[in-house]
Amino acid sequence: MSETLQRGLGVQIAEVLRERLLTGRLHPGTRINEVVLARELGTSRGPLREAVRQLVSEGLLVHTPNRGATVFAAEPDDVAALFELRMALEAASVRLAAERRDDKSVAALHAACARARKTIQGGRRLVHRLDLDFHRTLTDTARSPRIAEQLWRVQQQIILLRSPLDVPAAHTAGSLDDHEEIAAAVADGDGERAAALMHLHLDRVRVHMTASAATTATVGTITITPTPAAGTPTVG
Repeated sequence: MSETLQRGLGVQIAEVLRERLLTGRLHPGTRINEVVLARELGTSRGPLREAVRQLVSEGLLVHTPNRGATVFAAEPDDVAALFELRMALEAASVRLAAERRDDKSVAALHAACARARKTIQGGRRLVHRLDLDFHRTLTDTARSPRIAEQLWRVQQQIILLRSPLDVPAAHTAGSLDDHEEIAAAVADGDGERAAALMHLHLDRVRVHMTASAATTATVGTITITPTPAAGTPTVG
């Protein structure tokens, strides 16, 4: 197999593995068995290793010498740090989005919210792809590739850690309400309100994740108290 073909197949396999990681089929801490996976996916070890390297570079897998790759896992302090980083990056991104928005990007934000709303009204879960769809649309609106690159990494890591946890319909609906509030603030050009709403949104996700993780050994028991940002508006 040529190097180009192997790389192309590696990209496809990386997407298959990414879906398994972000939907909870591969739990945090799980060791990646390349022999079993290659056989299951009907591929050779070369493209699979290419895929693993890609996901290691994104922080979804961790490579340990003499052990191979395992699914990213986090201790309680690491989870708190991930949320601190994401809050800082998302706040910066959403402020830029409010400043740099145009009619096309505002329409894209509203469309992302509408797609998620339609999914919920159809009785289906707001899957991780719809959540990422909204947040990626925000970073596209901000037009800051450096922030977008770092956000993509931390967003995926948090989704991976949450994927084995139960997410009730009420929490999902609340997240969609948050997205619509944030989109409206960006459309109005109100970066400070958008950032405050984003802080509330992520803080609520963090607290829910803490409560869910307390009943599993996936992330561990984390004690977190909501810390509203100064001047945070009420989300109704």
